[in-house]
Amino acid sequence: MNQYSVIKGVGYTLAITPDMVLHNGTTQTVERERNNESEYLKNITSHIRSYEDAVNYIPNQIYIGNEKPELLDEMEFPWYDKKFDGSEKGKFGDIIPEDEFYGLLQICDVFELVKLEEKFSCEVKAKMEKSILGEERASVLDKNGGTSVENLEELVKEEAAAPLYFEGKLVGAIKRAHEIDVNLSAHVMTENLVAKASSVLSILYMLKNNSIEPAEIEYVIDCCEEACGDMNQRGGGNFAKAAAETAGLKNATGSDTRGFCAAPAHAIVQAASLVRAGTYKSVIVTGGGCSAKLGMNGKDHVKKNIPILEDAIAGFAVLITENDGVSPIIRNDVVGRHTVGTGSSPQDVLTSLVTSPLESVGLTLKDVDKYAPELQNSDITKPAGAGDVAAANYKMIAALGVKKGQLDRKDINDFVIQHGMKGWAPTQGHIPSGVPYLGFAREDLMAGKIKRIMIIGKGSLFLGRLTNLFDGISFLIESNPGIEEKKETYNETEIKEIIANAMLKLANEILSE
Repeated sequence: MNQYSVIKGVGYTLAITPDMVLHNGTTQTVERERNNESEYLKNITSHIRSYEDAVNYIPNQIYIGNEKPELLDEMEFPWYDKKFDGSEKGKFGDIIPEDEFYGLLQICDVFELVKLEEKFSCEVKAKMEKSILGEERASVLDKNGGTSVENLEELVKEEAAAPLYFEGKLVGAIKRAHEIDVNLSAHVMTENLVAKASSVLSILYMLKNNSIEPAEIEYVIDCCEEACGDMNQRGGGNFAKAAAETAGLKNATGSDTRGFCAAPAHAIVQAASLVRAGTYKSVIVTGGGCSAKLGMNGKDHVKKNIPILEDAIAGFAVLITENDGVSPIIRNDVVGRHTVGTGSSPQDVLTSLVTSPLESVGLTLKDVDKYAPELQNSDITKPAGAGDVAAANYKMIAALGVKKGQLDRKDINDFVIQHGMKGWAPTQGHIPSGVPYLGFAREDLMAGKIKRIMIIGKGSLFLGRLTNLFDGISFLIESNPGIEEKKETYNETEIKEIIANAMLKLANEILSE
């Protein structure tokens, strides 16, 4: 197993952006377009959480690594109303407030599209100099300079710029990059800069927390759900190289992989294969968050009189390298694939993604300690009528085990408890799809607590209106058996030559006596 690549480190970050919920989330912007005086828009502000409440929210603490997923098993549901003392500093990454995130947007902007109010810019710069971004990156806020509120208002009203609000006040704007091209509109540029910024933040924490030098990184694969380009190459990319530049990965190149919610799993398989092939020694897979999905289920949350829980921009970064003999290995030779001919029934999907790849190497469902499919936070999905997404996946896997004769029907609940987990990830499309578990899995695999996990990515290709197909890919991760010494092999001619040389050496030693 020496040839397998390994998961060397992870990074997870959250930016709490309540004002962006109101002004950038698609549910809210569409509602404002249809009926600006709707009851929903009148009531939504009273359902916005404070930064402190969002930081102390248990699923957010789990996302950045301060608490284990098992904590949710011990807590009464729902979780949003439970008192908890958390920290914005996490083992895998940090939670940052909205004002710092706006500063990060400007740091990630190389075309001077992000404008910030002068006083606000100075205050943010002072905070960011002390953050992981550092003084050099924070100096960008000085170079771009601040502007007045009057100028910001003019940009929004006269030049179709996207406003940036903080605590209800206009503090910035993102200009369009082209007067006609809708692909470079202020709306699209905002979404793309949000994705880039959250990706950069996660990369920086991954490097710092795992003591990785930026110069070691050779390739980056971005797997977010946005698309950057212009009218001549819509979605041409390249988020990966753009993020690598801001993160200071001077020896890296990169490209983008897209697959809706399944994209992270696709990207990790690609990265593992590139490293195993020897093409690159170290590859980062990263995905920034999605501003369009902020407050996506807000209407249902307001109706049920609970807070707007989709108030965070999430990001992640995973480093995949050559085998170090310690870190968990990625079995990219055991891959489940939802093919064109698979079918769309839950049974067909899970057969292709779970049982088929396991059976190909003589494993059963019970041989996998933990499965990580769609780890959606049920605090968010249940009030919206989507139920417990994670639990539904585990029950379907168990039911398939019963059909395969690997489980008794009476053991379904035990299987779900033993091999599953409750979801804690923000509903940001690709973010929940298996990857939030990688940090915990890496620790437990290296500690010998578990031996094998399966990451399951599933996507909805029909959202693109080009096909009705689903999508999916899965792969195994196992504890590292250690690097064995390489056994040299020789052909017949080489063996004869070795014997002859040994005999000649022995003869010379005898004659010299």
